[in-house]
Amino acid sequence: MMRFRVGPAVAILALAGTLGWWFTRTAWPAAWQLASAQSGTEDRSLVFTPAHASDWDAIRDFLGVRALPVQPIAYTHKVHLTNGMQCVQCHVGVDTGSDAQLPSVKLCMMCHQMIATDKPEIQKLAAYYLRGEDIPWQRVYDYPRQSHVKFNHAPHIRAGVECRVCHGDMTQQTVAVRSVNLTMGYCVDCHKAATASIDCNTCHF
Repeated sequence: MMRFRVGPAVAILALAGTLGWWFTRTAWPAAWQLASAQSGTEDRSLVFTPAHASDWDAIRDFLGVRALPVQPIAYTHKVHLTNGMQCVQCHVGVDTGSDAQLPSVKLCMMCHQMIATDKPEIQKLAAYYLRGEDIPWQRVYDYPRQSHVKFNHAPHIRAGVECRVCHGDMTQQTVAVRSVNLTMGYCVDCHKAATASIDCNTCHF
């Protein structure tokens, strides 16, 4: 079960915003239709901004409410790291580019054609491979598009920032979880402590 901690100031702002939205939408429906038309959406949708698919999505995003990702295979980081594997072996390119790539089914099967083939999760993996499908991994960390922010892994690794700073101790995790709430405040505090740039253009584009 997910638990969310929302401060009183945020709750008051959310309530005020919701009431304001309801009042303006009720009092001036024509203005909403005009804004919808100008934004390129259809009038019948009455979506004030194309940044969110619905009003509820906008409220959830404002409050930081996010569903936990459900992985198609219960990959256990603890077992793999205990056996001497390194993060960069599966997350190829994480030390040279912006994204931490997710392991392909072919990469996994390089080992698991022979190892632990009787395990149910490995049999799921083999089924993806036989069907010629890649594994539909769900990203654990990501930012909504409207944040206009992109986390670049490579410069952080070059600066000696360990993976556990953001991802937690993966040697104690099975399926990856969000160990840190990567808000702007968290990132800015880390940049200040490391005397890294806090210029907006460093992260936002």
